[in-house]
Amino acid sequence: MDADLDKRLSVHEAICAERYGRIDNKLEEGDKRMTKIEYLLYGLIIAVLFGPGVAAEFAKKLLGL
Repeated sequence: MDADLDKRLSVHEAICAERYGRIDNKLEEGDKRMTKIEYLLYGLIIAVLFGPGVAAEFAKKLLGL
């Protein structure tokens, strides 16, 4: 009976470790996306604060137009 319990517990731990690894990977991927979105929002806030004309001129200089 104890051997069966140990086997089931070991299988359960292995499955949970794999699930935790997947969750951790997804959270890291989401963190990268959120960082990118955060920078885009900062740029949008600056464009709104300075006005569309300043934002357009900055974009032209940035793109070399």
